[in-house]
Amino acid sequence: MEMMPLWLKVSYTAYAAVTVAIYIRKYPLWNFLWFSDIALILAVPALWLENSLLASMMLLGILLPEAVWNLGFFWRLLTRQRFGGLTDYMFDNRKPLYLRGLSLFHVFLPLILLWMVARLGYDSRALVAQTALAWVVLPLCYFITDPKRDNVNWVFGWNSTQTRMHPLAWLGLAMLFFPVCIYLPTHFLLKAIFS
Repeated sequence: MEMMPLWLKVSYTAYAAVTVAIYIRKYPLWNFLWFSDIALILAVPALWLENSLLASMMLLGILLPEAVWNLGFFWRLLTRQRFGGLTDYMFDNRKPLYLRGLSLFHVFLPLILLWMVARLGYDSRALVAQTALAWVVLPLCYFITDPKRDNVNWVFGWNSTQTRMHPLAWLGLAMLFFPVCIYLPTHFLLKAIFS
């Protein structure tokens, strides 16, 4: 018996396919190295295969960052006041509305992943697997992106290129920060909720 309904599999896959097709034309390919974009894409096989490990990894990787994204987005939407800058592009009228609209996956993707993990169970191996993925993705972001134009997963600094420490030291710090400050607390939270 399938745990995930067919309508969700088909509609989410169609949305992800359209989003990826448009993003390929509008953004450089390394834009897909954002952890949220990785989760957008890998949620497709997680859904179809009903794979608890993959769903757990993606949820572990994005739950806290997406909570911050949503807080910033809805705060600005309701108050017109900037909160942190993470969602500034959503209010940039120079970007087409349809392109900004596609980014609303940041709102519903965590909910879909939470629902998947609630149905499939939380796989505690996700902590090690997501950390391993991050340790591949973060150096890749550092070595193939332009620090003057792109700061994918903040490998060059939080808001822009930082200058207080050697760039490789910052990368090393980021490689520790994601597992220790994002993945580990989320892992304990998800284990407590879905045990």
